[in-house]
Amino acid sequence: MTSAAVEIRIGLGSCGVASGGEPVRTALQQAAGARATIKTVGCNGMCHCEPMVEVVEPGGRVTLYGNVTPESARQIVRHHTRNAWMHKAPPCASERKLGQQRIVLENCGEIDPLNIDDYLARAGYLALAKCRELPPEDVIAAITNSGLRGRGGAGFPTGIKWKLGRASADPVKYVICNGDEGDPGAFMDRLVLESDPHRVLEGLAIAAHAIGATQGYLYIRAEYPLAVRHIRAAIVQAAERGLLGPLQLEVREGAGAFVCGEETALIQSLEGKRGMPKLRPPYPVERGFRGKPTIINNVETLACVPWILRHGAEAFAAFGTKTSRGTKVFALAGKINRGGLIEVPMGITIREVVEEIGGGIKQGRQFKAVQLGGPSGGCIPARLADTPIDYDALAKTGAIMGSGGLVVLDERDCMVDIARFFLKFTQAESCGKCTFCRVGTKRMLEILERLCAGQGRRDDLEKLATLADYVSRGSLCGLGQTAPNPVLTTLRYFREEYEAHLEGRCPAGRCPALIRYRVTANCIGCTLCAQACPVAAIAYRPYERHEVDESLCTRCDMCRQACQDDAIEVVSP
Repeated sequence: MTSAAVEIRIGLGSCGVASGGEPVRTALQQAAGARATIKTVGCNGMCHCEPMVEVVEPGGRVTLYGNVTPESARQIVRHHTRNAWMHKAPPCASERKLGQQRIVLENCGEIDPLNIDDYLARAGYLALAKCRELPPEDVIAAITNSGLRGRGGAGFPTGIKWKLGRASADPVKYVICNGDEGDPGAFMDRLVLESDPHRVLEGLAIAAHAIGATQGYLYIRAEYPLAVRHIRAAIVQAAERGLLGPLQLEVREGAGAFVCGEETALIQSLEGKRGMPKLRPPYPVERGFRGKPTIINNVETLACVPWILRHGAEAFAAFGTKTSRGTKVFALAGKINRGGLIEVPMGITIREVVEEIGGGIKQGRQFKAVQLGGPSGGCIPARLADTPIDYDALAKTGAIMGSGGLVVLDERDCMVDIARFFLKFTQAESCGKCTFCRVGTKRMLEILERLCAGQGRRDDLEKLATLADYVSRGSLCGLGQTAPNPVLTTLRYFREEYEAHLEGRCPAGRCPALIRYRVTANCIGCTLCAQACPVAAIAYRPYERHEVDESLCTRCDMCRQACQDDAIEVVSP
């Protein structure tokens, strides 16, 4: 083995940095010297193992290490450059691509996002060069035949949108990348923008060529500073190489309004106005930014485009189902052993994602449901886990694909509380333009707050259903139209939990007003619970069975988490 040829990659996306990746990189550089190349890459999607280190040896042998510390980083360098024995190797993350098909994420974790030559070495910008040799109509036909649908939530066919943009006779047109990802638990766009920015630029440039636009914008939420920096650097690099041709690109930062993910509100914000949706028609493809024809695609949609043009429409359409072609990127989060970003063929079942790719539920607990599609989506119970992930099948359950947030829930999650959490988010994010959305979501939230506080009224469930119908039918944009989905799906599949709350019980033991903590006979008097209690609700009595003072207890759960003998239980009257 020639040690100088060893390449050691360290993932420094936002998740890697937050997990302590910077000190790990410093340790790698100090230990390696000239014996190995230390390469900074983006996240490969295995966020649960960050900081991640990947060692690529001569001959192509790859070794992955997860949860790396500066100390173990130095051992990794010695092991792979000197064949030194590792006293304590970090956990190996060997399940990296289990059950996945990577199209959008094919470069993530493989390239340095700030090095354009890395992207070019992996067929970067070849699709753009190819499409410039083709009539725009042929490019649009390829996207249409691939079956690509918008990955931002609505699922509108991308080829049709581009065709409408091309058909406009207006000489001034715009293309916009929607990177205003705001769903709780979603981080698909962030990871792609951070880890493979040139991929998104290439997709946007192809869209511009297809419809005849020479000006484009990337609207990215300001809470993604690393993504913004990487995209801006990528624009400079691509422009210096002359890869963008006549296309002029600018980055605009969103101020954090969830509603600006809706395309008409995004355009309003881009024009310097308050981000509020507008009545359609006219659609942006007819009259959008500055009154001109505008095509808006989200990050994942654009990242699919270069692959389709390089491999052919048929190759992309070979994945998925009849009505949902290709792959879908999901942010897998919640009570799951292996959380992170995954990319799977359309048609895979929820169960396969949770049990095989996600590694099942944490601590061996029972799989209860998934919240799919974020605040606009719905809760699908475990009994429907064999539902395939495609647009039509999910719609039948009452949920939607959404942008790709997938939060896994276990038996300790209260479905009434989950519905309250998501509705609280959408109610706060409502722009206030529509009375149904502004007031209706507020009234629904008040009912859910009452239920979680044990003050529910007999007719609350019927009122919830009625209000949900009014809000979904009377709201102007997708935020209000889909805001009731978490409530409607939990009412549909977990009605017994709502009825229990009407009786003053929380079966999951989650709602503080409806539970209390009790020390069981398993207590050995170790005092860990007393030490953990922040309000001194448990007296410090070594070697005696402890008790919880209900008048002081705030139901923070710290005592149960500290107990090592399973001696504290949560009970609901």
